Amino acid sequence: MSDLPHDQIRAALSGQPLFEDKTWQLSPEAWPVSPDQLAQLEAIGVACLEFHQALETLYLRSVAGKNLLRNKPLLTPWVADYLDRGKPAELIAHSRDPKNRGAFPTVLRPDLLLTDDGFALTELDSVPGGIGLTAFLNRLYAPVGGVIGDNDAMVANFYASLAALRPETRNPFIALVVSDEAATYRPEMQWLAAQLQLQGKRVFCMRPEDIFPLGPQLCFDADGNPEKIDIIYRFFELFDLANVKTARFIFEAWSAGEVAITPPMRPFQEEKLSLALFHHHRLQDFWAEALSGRTLKLLRALIPPSWVMDPAPLPPGAILDGPHAGGRALSDWRELAGATQKERDLIVKISGYHETAWGARSVILGSDCSREEWQEGVANAVELAPTNLHLLQTYRKPRRVGHRVYGRETPFAARQVDGRLRLCPYYFVVGGQVKLSGALATFCPPDKKIIHGMQDAALLPARVTG
Repeated sequence: MSDLPHDQIRAALSGQPLFEDKTWQLSPEAWPVSPDQLAQLEAIGVACLEFHQALETLYLRSVAGKNLLRNKPLLTPWVADYLDRGKPAELIAHSRDPKNRGAFPTVLRPDLLLTDDGFALTELDSVPGGIGLTAFLNRLYAPVGGVIGDNDAMVANFYASLAALRPETRNPFIALVVSDEAATYRPEMQWLAAQLQLQGKRVFCMRPEDIFPLGPQLCFDADGNPEKIDIIYRFFELFDLANVKTARFIFEAWSAGEVAITPPMRPFQEEKLSLALFHHHRLQDFWAEALSGRTLKLLRALIPPSWVMDPAPLPPGAILDGPHAGGRALSDWRELAGATQKERDLIVKISGYHETAWGARSVILGSDCSREEWQEGVANAVELAPTNLHLLQTYRKPRRVGHRVYGRETPFAARQVDGRLRLCPYYFVVGGQVKLSGALATFCPPDKKIIHGMQDAALLPARVTG
């Protein structure tokens, strides 16, 4: 395996900016993934889809007041309350619409931290950024060592996952709709559309206001001629619907069966607290029935212990299923404010449907902040609970690993440095099958406790070793 020269990487990224106003460190080689890790990544993709399928069953049975288990009673109306909390009635009704039954995200991307105990799955994103970037990097690094999914699987399977929504339509018109709130990601979506257009596919990146209704149909003005849109890839958050001026037309066209939309506009599929529901002590029998044995075992190892920070009052003498503070069990989430530094190895983050729910904006790591910041974070989580629930998650510290990166100054020599890793595999669902098509590695300096895309991180694709 040879190195990818610094000048070649910089020239490629300068010629095709993939993000607005973002820079990162460069590396001469893709991130190495062992064959065993690759096998685990394949299994994780299957598990993610199974989890979504079970979550839909859990939600809809909770809504309908139906029993969850085969041979003993279990009713959970509180699950629907958690997942619907703070959402507008129209969006809740849409997510429950029978026509949406079995509608799952076609792109699945878990956030995997590499720890001393293996991978830890901290989030499962169904509206992920980085699709175009990972596809671009796969093409760039493929000639110097190969990449997961080969050099073009990301583009091919992204398209296949969308086109499968309209199998009866030959060469469907696909709109990649990117809102202004998500404008940082518009360049990579424009790049994806351009690559598919070179293959003769009718795929266009556009803003929500570029769409207009024509009867029950949605259309796009293509060179002065209205083109009927068959499929929308939604790259906007549901909390931002009020700013999507054509949202009403999108809903109406979907209701009339004129357009398919992915990810589905079902907010319960985008709540981080679903990871806490997986660990909820009252739902263990449900997950054991709803998931295959292999997926259940895998997710139990992957998902850190997590809890929903619901401040509902408890009966006298009752305690919370949660961590300890001051060496004692909690009877109120506010008592977390008194946790010791060691006990604060916990993450607090908003569950979803909020402008701070993405990009690590709401994340607080208790052991890495002042007592005052921790106390404020706990108080904020309790205060917002009537409309926006928070997730409390055990922090699984990424282990230190080494990789080569280029220096920032000439002669741009590659050097081995220590850091911590987040790996984001991209899975595309085509005909019910999960296809691992690439993985984006975010390699951060070791002093960064919360790993996300940043100027000091290296962003690179992943390859399989030996």
